[in-house]
Amino acid sequence: MTAPIKEPSFRESVDLMFNRAVALMDLPPGLEEKIRVCNATYTVRFGVRLRGQIQTFTGYRSVHSEHMEPVKGGIRYAMGVNQDEVEALAALMTYKCALVEAPFGGSKGGLRIDPREWDEHELEQITRRFAYELAKRDLIHPSQNVPAPDMGTGEREMAWIADQYRRMNTTDINSRACVTGKPVNAGGIQGRTEATGRGVQYALQEFFRHPEDIKAAGLSGTLDGKRVIVQGLGNVGYHAAKFLQEEDGAIITGIIERDGALFNAGGIDVEAVRQWILKHGGVTGYPDAAHQAEGAAVLEEDCDILIPAALEGVINMGNAPRIKAPLIIEAANGPVTAGADDVLREKGTVIIPDMYANAGGVTVSYFEWVKNLSHIRFGRMGRRQEEARHELIVRELEKLDDHIGDAWSMSPDFKAKYLRGAGELELVRSGLDDTMRVAYQSMREVWHSRDDVSDLRTAAYLVAIEKVAASYRALGL
Repeated sequence: MTAPIKEPSFRESVDLMFNRAVALMDLPPGLEEKIRVCNATYTVRFGVRLRGQIQTFTGYRSVHSEHMEPVKGGIRYAMGVNQDEVEALAALMTYKCALVEAPFGGSKGGLRIDPREWDEHELEQITRRFAYELAKRDLIHPSQNVPAPDMGTGEREMAWIADQYRRMNTTDINSRACVTGKPVNAGGIQGRTEATGRGVQYALQEFFRHPEDIKAAGLSGTLDGKRVIVQGLGNVGYHAAKFLQEEDGAIITGIIERDGALFNAGGIDVEAVRQWILKHGGVTGYPDAAHQAEGAAVLEEDCDILIPAALEGVINMGNAPRIKAPLIIEAANGPVTAGADDVLREKGTVIIPDMYANAGGVTVSYFEWVKNLSHIRFGRMGRRQEEARHELIVRELEKLDDHIGDAWSMSPDFKAKYLRGAGELELVRSGLDDTMRVAYQSMREVWHSRDDVSDLRTAAYLVAIEKVAASYRALGL
């Protein structure tokens, strides 16, 4: 009897994918090793007095690569957090930042805690103590290490961390830049909450601009009418699904959550499901779609695009042979294991890799960091001047309109659209769209120009590793 094929862990998956790409490159062995290894991981165990006794928590902050500083990466709160996972995610951050040209090295943090088990005031005490432990070792610092939200954390936690850093560094004028993903009124940036989901939308829009790529996935046409299944309706999955549905005409046929899945071939209203989840804590009982207790089975339903947007390893060697979607876009980190990746590549499935697909978060984090360092919101200086110049043209057109009479007139909404100068949100979306387009084009160029590259993931690693290698060479290493 043959031994069952072992499923690689998340960390092994990242290493395997790195190795596959590096084998196609001509890097000196020393440099290859320098890029591969994680520079440092700090493990912290701290106690907080809660509920009448001291509770001890374990947290991590891993720095993968300092070819650029600060290093960047989220902090997640989950019971599954461990050193291996944090180091693998930090490596992914290095490559992700390089791919989308955000000038950061890769880092990641985690705290082993179930945030649902603690009240808000308890979570604040825990978060502040964790931030204190990291900040006093410069593992939170505007010019050295800048965290962001991840699974189990959000704006609220980032505001606590930023305030804790400021209390410890009262004379640091750039203290707000010590963390990104903050609420707008605490130095955050408009469009950050939606950023990762918005990035997934822009990635798909760019994919569908290239007929050759659409054909490679066995699809045709545009996003309009495409059947989409989303796994995980958290921040990322919700925004991606909502924008694809409301702005691109995609039909969301399946939504998979932790308490089962909803399926309706005619389409599901994403916003209605989101409100239902917020009220009832899950999708069970939602009236306008069939509920399936075994949610994972819906991953295998017929659809055009599958969006895994929650956990690692949901598509693995166990279910990969039954996945029917011709196009998968990884909105989560590592949702397809290396073993499943091999199976799907053999089948001809096109996978838009996590390293690129969910880089919207770090891209807009970069914009927020720049905003904090420049101490001014985007659009504040130029917006009205832009509007004033547009006003000149519109006035001339109005004169022409009066002069010509019925033969020609301005389109009804032209004036309102043209006169509106770009505020912060428009500029953030514009910058994100540009970033996602340029990064995709750099990947697809490698994908189509090299015979030894058969998929977008290998192409993404090649582009990213080459950029990191170039940075190290420039440093004289």
